[in-house]
Amino acid sequence: MGTTNRELLERRNRAVPRGPFNTTTFFARSASGARVTDVEGREFIDLAGGIAVIGTGHGHPRILAAAREQIERFVHTCFHVMPYEPYVRLAEELNARTPGTHPKKTMMVNSGAEAVENAVKVARCYTRRPAMICFENGFHGRTLLGMSLTSKIVPYKKSFGPFADEVYRLPFAYCYRCPFGAGGPESCDVECARNLEHAFVTLVDPDAVAAIVYEPVQGEGGFIPAPARFAQRVHEIAAARGIVTVADEVQTAFGRTGRLFASDVLGVVPDVITMAKSLASGFPLSAVTGRAEIMDAPEVGGLGGTYAGNPVSCAAALATLEVIDEEKLCDRGARVGEIIRSRLGAMQERFPMVGDVRGLGAMMAMELVTDRKTKAPAAAQTKELGAYVRDRGVVLLTCGSLSNVVRLLPPLLITDEDLHRGLDVVEEGLGMLAKKAG
Repeated sequence: MGTTNRELLERRNRAVPRGPFNTTTFFARSASGARVTDVEGREFIDLAGGIAVIGTGHGHPRILAAAREQIERFVHTCFHVMPYEPYVRLAEELNARTPGTHPKKTMMVNSGAEAVENAVKVARCYTRRPAMICFENGFHGRTLLGMSLTSKIVPYKKSFGPFADEVYRLPFAYCYRCPFGAGGPESCDVECARNLEHAFVTLVDPDAVAAIVYEPVQGEGGFIPAPARFAQRVHEIAAARGIVTVADEVQTAFGRTGRLFASDVLGVVPDVITMAKSLASGFPLSAVTGRAEIMDAPEVGGLGGTYAGNPVSCAAALATLEVIDEEKLCDRGARVGEIIRSRLGAMQERFPMVGDVRGLGAMMAMELVTDRKTKAPAAAQTKELGAYVRDRGVVLLTCGSLSNVVRLLPPLLITDEDLHRGLDVVEEGLGMLAKKAG
């Protein structure tokens, strides 16, 4: 059995298709808190958090204990064959914690894409309408419908068509690159929302639209936060037309934005919310919570899956919610975000390549450009920066429809010391790029 990164990479390339991308060529052996150790004993500061999954940090003892306890009881019965209490209790918790005081119901599935697919199924069944509205730069998963809703072609959609029909895509309120030239979030409720209303004239009959699906902060598309007034106007327009609002909070929920849900930050109450990633601290689990009358629309047996709501994952999720409460992780998410925003803001002042700094809470990013006036994307430099920091013991991710955004998703329980150490390396990398640019 290979014991070096090189040996394992060779085995990986022989046994695994090229399609599943790897950010690093370092293979993890162990992890604790915000640090990961590879098979050769090298330690990394984790500013990626397993793509926003490890909000509570790697190996939180409370969550591991809850999972072990459930494993000792049973691992699987299938909720649809013999149900179990952890699923029901988690549904009760999510019904109580999601925005709004109206009656709600929750179902569990396995992944973010599954959650989005089921949200669309429920919305279509409830409204008896076929069409979906989504947004440019959005990402909603890799299943057929998820890809259909997702905006970026390469690598997510290339050669995988044809896609699902009755999906209509509109510009998002990407204020740094405003599609309407309005130049700022203060006008988003006018221009962007007006475009949504115009779409009902030229693109799709509003009486045929089941749902508007959006991310409160676009993730893979570039960490683009929806301006609050834009999100509020979308909800107002949807409500007036009998359209279900689906907030895809797969990446934003559970303290990442400084609140339990990003919808709380934006001041909106979605009809349906999808959740995954940080929900169970690394155990596979996702959820769909919505208005009770909407969630009850499908017939008995119309929703579910063999592994949906695995009892071990549900136990981990319940422990995750306890940790969020007891260790005040929403406050910690806000504090981590303040530190990152301050550091990235200083880097923006120092390096012209940093065109924009944005995000909510501990979901922060900087967009790199070769020229601040033209905003030409610095995709090659972004890739080079990622490699630079990884070679120096820091793991971070890039994203963006133009492949020029550096995103930061550290565990919320990262220490200030580790956070600053990681950001120091990012700043050193920008310095390297600036020196190369002359």
